[in-house]
Amino acid sequence: MSTPPAPSPNSTAASPKAPPHLDHPVFAIVRERFPAKGTEARFRGTEFRGQSTLIVDPSDLHEVLHFLRDDPRTRYNFLSDVLGIDYLNYPAKTPGRFAVVYNLVSFDRDDRFFVKTFLSPSIPTNGIAEDPALYLDSVCDLWPGAEWPEREVFDMFGVRFRNHPDLRRILMWEEYPAHPLRKDYPLRGAGEREMYRVVDRTSA
Repeated sequence: MSTPPAPSPNSTAASPKAPPHLDHPVFAIVRERFPAKGTEARFRGTEFRGQSTLIVDPSDLHEVLHFLRDDPRTRYNFLSDVLGIDYLNYPAKTPGRFAVVYNLVSFDRDDRFFVKTFLSPSIPTNGIAEDPALYLDSVCDLWPGAEWPEREVFDMFGVRFRNHPDLRRILMWEEYPAHPLRKDYPLRGAGEREMYRVVDRTSA
């Protein structure tokens, strides 16, 4: 049996994982504008594969996003996407089970920046009951294009958005009995397919 070649000194396998730099200038700008609450840091920054993310408390979210859109030093004038994440059974500790992430773009600088906030449910998540802990302020007043992405996060994860102009399901029908991208929803569904009416050639 041949021995595999040793990794090159310049290869990724031979080098220790580089720590995140967290040197994106927006981190300092936001902390300057929004001072710490007492001795506790108000915001936390993370970096993954060169992409920077600002982690924000839900109560600060709308104000911070408004600032990032309008301040001339940041000027994130385009909201590329709003997406949800369910961290159920995630191996690392997170501030909450659900996260909502805002993908911001500054056309002036060709710069992409992410803002994330976490929410923890207060009731069981295996249905569609409205949970007062899973609410965020809509950003449709800042970026009108947020309307459909926020509807998708609501539909798939059950996070609701205050002051949204038309918060309805966008992918599933209104009576659908679950939010299907929650990780406690069964992969094969909860029997919905078995309830479909079979359509054959004679009834089509």
